[in-house]
Amino acid sequence: LVQHKLTLMRKVDTPTAVFRQLLREISQFLAYEVTRELPTEMAEIETPLTAMQSPVLAGKKLALISILRAGNGLLDGVLELIPSARVGFVGLYRDEATLEPVQYYFKVPEALGDRMTIAVDPMLATGNSSVAAVDLLKQAGAKDIRFLCLLAAPEGIARMQDAHPDVEIVTA
Repeated sequence: LVQHKLTLMRKVDTPTAVFRQLLREISQFLAYEVTRELPTEMAEIETPLTAMQSPVLAGKKLALISILRAGNGLLDGVLELIPSARVGFVGLYRDEATLEPVQYYFKVPEALGDRMTIAVDPMLATGNSSVAAVDLLKQAGAKDIRFLCLLAAPEGIARMQDAHPDVEIVTA
């Protein structure tokens, strides 16, 4: 289903509104994958019939970090599924002379070390900006980082794995 929706997104005649809707839908499927192993704990709840123990998410709320501006398209879909997540932003652009990423904005939630941190960016191409964003998140204290993207080039995956072998990559 994800591959089908990705194909529809790639078609030249896909209208902008449909493209955005498909991106939101795919981001929700990817959000499921990236959160598949979230820790849970048992909580007492009251059902219409009786009290029971049932699993709820454990620990601090997730941190969703959009790598600006392209990450915002994925962020919207993930937030629909996880509206209580904390949100942050990393702004990077590529210096045309050096081809290196340059930070222009950085605002993330507190206590990243206590949260699963999911960085979202539609494209993992060369990996340079993505690696720089993860560098910044680690400097801010993040320990459990996942990278969620729509598309990934082999070079970008290799660059990310070389620089941050502990960061799981989830892609369509």
